[in-house]
Amino acid sequence: MKRPGVRMMDVAALAGVSAGTASKALSNTGQLSQETRDRVRRAAATLGFTPDARGRALSSGRTYTVALLTTDSSGRFSIPIMRGVEDVLSAGELATVLCDTRDDPLREQTYLRSLVARGVDGIVVTGRRTEPRRPINVPLPVVYALAASTDPDDASVIVDDAAGATATITHLTGLGRTRIAHVTGPSDHRSAAERAQAIASALCTEPLFGEWSERWGRQATDLVLRQHPDAITCGSDQIARGVCDRLRELGHSVPDDIAVTGYDNWPVMALASRPPLTTVDLRLEDLGRRAATLLLEAIDGKPHHGVLELPTQLITRESTLGT
Repeated sequence: MKRPGVRMMDVAALAGVSAGTASKALSNTGQLSQETRDRVRRAAATLGFTPDARGRALSSGRTYTVALLTTDSSGRFSIPIMRGVEDVLSAGELATVLCDTRDDPLREQTYLRSLVARGVDGIVVTGRRTEPRRPINVPLPVVYALAASTDPDDASVIVDDAAGATATITHLTGLGRTRIAHVTGPSDHRSAAERAQAIASALCTEPLFGEWSERWGRQATDLVLRQHPDAITCGSDQIARGVCDRLRELGHSVPDDIAVTGYDNWPVMALASRPPLTTVDLRLEDLGRRAATLLLEAIDGKPHHGVLELPTQLITRESTLGT
């Protein structure tokens, strides 16, 4: 708790900085080094000082609130992104408000009018798909996460899907697999198309497009077995789990007979699969942290323009390595 009588100048004195610098460090604004920010925060913690949110808002004209606007009702993608956003914003004591538009344009516009009226400091826009989306029209700093804005002047942070898919091929060929098939989701989904194109370029093989489901994984397995593969890469963990189930039903051992890889590193699917899946982690929390950092810079008058593509990470498990 804040000790009676402790003021910003007391924190500044203990940290060896000016009161203005201490204020910027605690509100996560200004061009300060990380060492200075950490020193001020340690001093504030030692003295039991916490800034008064209402006073900060009145003095700065800000609400210290940021919105996460998403079309992802299930939270499959938006919740990890939100965790990353909050990792960054909580350090500056900014609150995050989650707004689920349920992919409804009218609902989105209602949220935007409300957020502008409330005077939020900025908005992170995200969703469940990676197709570039039309920008929102608000007089506030905005950063797009996972799906880029169609306006190249906007700040967008996305995942390098092609590199993630290529990493699975490198892994499989390194294990001696040479007959590799690819099963993925709808061909009109950007993530499915980009992953498939990267794999086709590496293998000169035709992908099988379908739906994001275990059912499709089981159905596709019967088709790809005609090619006598020794590995099957999948565009999602859901598909890969279906593939593993069907291979087991048909008496094929994974990975002794056929290795299987997924994509997304969704624990509900990847860890529950038998065997657990080698898969590509989208590192969505990192995506959220980068988006939040860009938003803070934009709020501070230093906006970023263009698309940043962040790396994925291959997570190896029993579906390719065995026990």
